[in-house]
Amino acid sequence: MAHFVLVHGAWHGAWCWQRVVQRLAPAGHRVHAVTLTGLGDRAHLLSRDITLNTHVQDVMATLEAEELQDVVLAVHSYAGMLGTAVADLAPGRLRHLVYVDAVVPQPGESWGSTHSRATREGRLAAAEASPAYAFPAPDPAVFGLAADDGEWVRRRQTPHPGRTYEAPLDFDVRRVARVPRTFVSCTQPQLATIDSIRPRVTSAAFWDGAWLPGSRVVELATGHDPMISAPDALTRVLLEAAADA
Repeated sequence: MAHFVLVHGAWHGAWCWQRVVQRLAPAGHRVHAVTLTGLGDRAHLLSRDITLNTHVQDVMATLEAEELQDVVLAVHSYAGMLGTAVADLAPGRLRHLVYVDAVVPQPGESWGSTHSRATREGRLAAAEASPAYAFPAPDPAVFGLAADDGEWVRRRQTPHPGRTYEAPLDFDVRRVARVPRTFVSCTQPQLATIDSIRPRVTSAAFWDGAWLPGSRVVELATGHDPMISAPDALTRVLLEAAADA
């Protein structure tokens, strides 16, 4: 039996992992899908007071409340910031860290640091116009989702707390690199805001040389939400991470 903690990205909630949970749990694995404060079924808590640290603590609280050790932590998209932070705070709790088409920051970077100027300005302007300081979800088509899947995601997405966007994350790359890591690169179609991350995870220079040892890249020929569009393939990656650690 393996222990999996699954953390969604921006605008999503624990709901997005349903198909992966349905594949892992019947095999006897212990699975926890986290909903971050202000999103998904916790959207009623949305406020301008939510910070990056709020979401880091959401994940840490799950590990602590469930007394989890030897965890395969899968983090999607924005939640790459959170997975990196958790690996810095509690590397001994993690068996493997899986970045699912996710942000992999440099120390001192924010989620928005690697985005285009137009993307940053658009999101911040939308947050300023919102009473809760949040920015709205994009069309699921940018995640490669259409028809029933696209409509399902469209109905469920909720605005994302804006103060998480420019908050820098400081961490020790050597401490995080103690945790074995997999980067899942979703290639059809590629999401533009993750394109700047893909060269990093194959570079010997990334994290001052600490990234490549103990890491691997897996490509999936699907869009940015593989837990929805390719749950079988993503589940295999997670099981391999549990077995390889």
